[in-house]
Amino acid sequence: MIRRRTALSVTAAALLAAAPLLTACGQTAHPGAAAVVGDDRITVSQLQRQVEEVREAQRSSPQGEQLTANSARLGQDTLVRLIQYRIVEKAGKDNGVGVTRRELQRQRADVEAANGGAATVRGRFLALGIAPDQIDQALSVDLVRAKLDGKFGAARTNEILMRTSDSLHVDVNPRYGVWDGKRGTAKTALEPWLRSAAEAGAARPA
Repeated sequence: MIRRRTALSVTAAALLAAAPLLTACGQTAHPGAAAVVGDDRITVSQLQRQVEEVREAQRSSPQGEQLTANSARLGQDTLVRLIQYRIVEKAGKDNGVGVTRRELQRQRADVEAANGGAATVRGRFLALGIAPDQIDQALSVDLVRAKLDGKFGAARTNEILMRTSDSLHVDVNPRYGVWDGKRGTAKTALEPWLRSAAEAGAARPA
C-alpha cells in the first residue's frame, strides 16, 4: 500500500470519478462561462485551454493513441475537477488550511520517489486527464484536503466541503450539465467528495 504522503494524488484518482456530478440538465447559462463558482468564472476558453494542454501532451506521448481514445469525456471531467479545486481551496482558506511552496515541492518529490520517477508520474497523471503543467495544482489540492482531514476528520471535512459548495452557489453551463453539491462524487465512491489518499492508494497498485 502506498503511504498517504506519497500516494499518487487523490485528486487524480478520485476527482475524475466525479463526472456523474454533471447530468444532462442545466441551470442558468452564463455567456462565455463553463461554470461560475462564487465570484469566480471558469470561462469556456479557460476550460478549452486546459483540455488542449492535455490533448497536446497525450498526442506527444508514446501511448498517445490509447490516451486520446480513452478521453472522450475529457472536457466534462476537467470542468468537474476545476470546480472541486475551487471548493477545496475555499474550504481550506476558510478554515486556516493552506499549502506552502516547500510542502508542495516535498509532496511532488515524494510522489515521484514512490511511483517510479518523474516521467512515470507524468504519464500516470496524463492517463487521468491531467497535463504535466497541471500536476502541481492537483497535488496542492490533495494536500489541502489531507490537512482538512487531519484537522477535522474525514466525516467533518465532507460536511465542510458540502457547505462550502452550497455557499458558492456553483452554476454550470447547461452545455456541461448540473452541479450536485450534495453528492460531490460518483455513486461508486466509498466516501462523498474526495476519498483519502490512503483509500485511493489501497484501491490500486503503486
